[in-house]
Amino acid sequence: MINSPSGPSDPQTGSSATSAASNGNGNTNGNGNGHANGNGAGNGHVHAVTGPTTIAGGKRVTTVPAVTIRFCGDSGDGMQLAGTQFTDTSALVGNDISTLPDFPAEIRAPAGTLAGVSGFQIHFSSTDIFTPGDAVDALVAMNPAALKTNIKSVKDAGLVIVNEDSFGPNDLKKAAYATNPLDDGSLKGYHLIKVKINKLTSEAAKDSGLGAKEIDRCKNMFALGLCYWLYGRPMEPTINFLEAKFGKKNPAVVMANTAALRAGYHYGETCELFEEHFYVPKANLAPGKYRKVTGNEAVALGMIASSKLSGKELVYCSYPITPASDILHELSAHKNFGVITFQAEDEIAAIGAAIGASFGGALGVTGTSGPGVALKQEAIGLAVMTEMPVVIVNVQRGGPSTGLPTKTEQADLFQAILGRNGECPVPVIAACSPADCFAATIEAFEVATRYMTPVFLLTDGYIANGSEPWMVPDVTKLPKFDIKHPTAVNDEKGFMPYKRDAELVRPWAIPGTPGLEHRIGGLEKQDVTGNVSYDPANHEHMIKTRAAKVAGIKPFGTPYLWSGPDKGDVLIVGWGSTYGAIRAAQQELEAQGVKVSALHLRYLNPMPDIRKQLKSFKRVLVPEMNLGQLLMFIRAKYLVNAKGLNKVRGQPFTIGEIVRGVQQLLAGGQADLEEAAEEVSVAGGG
Repeated sequence: MINSPSGPSDPQTGSSATSAASNGNGNTNGNGNGHANGNGAGNGHVHAVTGPTTIAGGKRVTTVPAVTIRFCGDSGDGMQLAGTQFTDTSALVGNDISTLPDFPAEIRAPAGTLAGVSGFQIHFSSTDIFTPGDAVDALVAMNPAALKTNIKSVKDAGLVIVNEDSFGPNDLKKAAYATNPLDDGSLKGYHLIKVKINKLTSEAAKDSGLGAKEIDRCKNMFALGLCYWLYGRPMEPTINFLEAKFGKKNPAVVMANTAALRAGYHYGETCELFEEHFYVPKANLAPGKYRKVTGNEAVALGMIASSKLSGKELVYCSYPITPASDILHELSAHKNFGVITFQAEDEIAAIGAAIGASFGGALGVTGTSGPGVALKQEAIGLAVMTEMPVVIVNVQRGGPSTGLPTKTEQADLFQAILGRNGECPVPVIAACSPADCFAATIEAFEVATRYMTPVFLLTDGYIANGSEPWMVPDVTKLPKFDIKHPTAVNDEKGFMPYKRDAELVRPWAIPGTPGLEHRIGGLEKQDVTGNVSYDPANHEHMIKTRAAKVAGIKPFGTPYLWSGPDKGDVLIVGWGSTYGAIRAAQQELEAQGVKVSALHLRYLNPMPDIRKQLKSFKRVLVPEMNLGQLLMFIRAKYLVNAKGLNKVRGQPFTIGEIVRGVQQLLAGGQADLEEAAEEVSVAGGG
């Protein structure tokens, strides 16, 4: 957490950078001839240059507006930690950031295999950014498998740093390399830097007292230190992290990792492989207190805030499932705020406990992913019938069935809106970014408690694990939502649990309140009294009443986000985590002279009336990480000839994919993605 963070030392002036540099045209060739050979020699810039180039310590320091870097290696190489530390440090020095962790699906695939590659991508910038970046400026690959699965993402003439010690014959065989890519010329289009990371780490940490295996685990810190030097990041935040985490219980671990970190930093400073390093100025963020936040962390914080803003106890009931488990982990660390967490034996028990908590007067909430929602749907129908305020968080992942547990997708929209038996309407809110998860969570609780209904909150693996700077709000300025429970009968005949107000909302009576004894359950209820009823006319009346209540819900936040002119040639409509790529693509196309706007839905049921906006554009494009679920709703509801741009590859949209889709649409063609690159098949578990 930082308060108006100061920037790193400006290499041109020696003073703190306070604004973004923007003096050039962004050409990737810079001033030289480009690094294209296999040994790291060359005289050009590998990143887009927009600022001056100076000399510091005998090496060029080049100002660039933004950089995208990816750490990748075996799942035991500590790439997630290295990426997280680089992200935290970049946030501390004042850059805007966006990240994309990429986990292997196998819990522990054989070391060095393609199935076990773990990656972490960070886009850090001096300007406002919306995505983790498309192509990668710099790749750090710890073994051949990491190189093979990630090299296609690197820009032409981009920087590729490899751990040369991990490219032995057996390592190459595991990655299905017939020849060594470091020597066969296949990487001639990149600026290749070969570093003996294992050997240099061993030498740096030899006096720590750790064994060889423990020292080998420090190699991620060597790679991190090298990248800290390359991009002008300070080492102190990571050293402080190591000291806080291991200082008391294992000082030798602190000593070894710190030594490896420093060794990597000074290696970049002193070796002749690097002729320049780079400086990304501080972003011009609004003044305030910031912290880096992931989507799952923001959901958890939003739940705690909802508890405090409503004055109600929070009861989170969950069965562990990827990628939602971190919400449970985060909440369990905040019992000091009166949070109750319950790890249930299965998904059905979790939703049942959440409904019970709400029946008892608490904020009942459950979190899961698509497979878990499938198991919860009958109980969600019970919450609709009883009209209980329960929040269901669905952190979507690739499906169906077990699908792609660690990869992202947004294919559960049909499931959320239509996935139960009978006429069973449930409001649906979708967060659009990691930071937006905080506000969206509070809004979900406001809707649930104000309208006495279960509410779906949709996120996905991309924004759940991704991170960005989040301005910590002033809690005294967050609007409270007043929840009133009846304390007296509401009818001359006694308490009527289904006697509704003007918005068709029934009262939320706490069990045990004297005189307010009442019956609720899954059988159809007689209107007003709540008695069991099989009367056909009453059933139809109750079906229509529940539907009308949900249809009449008024948003507690922004129903949709808009960017661009009021009318034009193309309107890009999206929802959920496609926001960043759509927003950046709209800006890029607008800069090219295209009359394009973007409308991003946060409230999906009930959907706001966007008929006027849709009719104000000649074409409508709907990018989704599914096969056209929102597209079907829009075409059916508004009768517009909208077109889809669909991606179901376990990865988020890139900016370029959406730009191309719009260009294809304008040219009279079908918006479509380029054919996915074929990867070597990997045997895995069932």
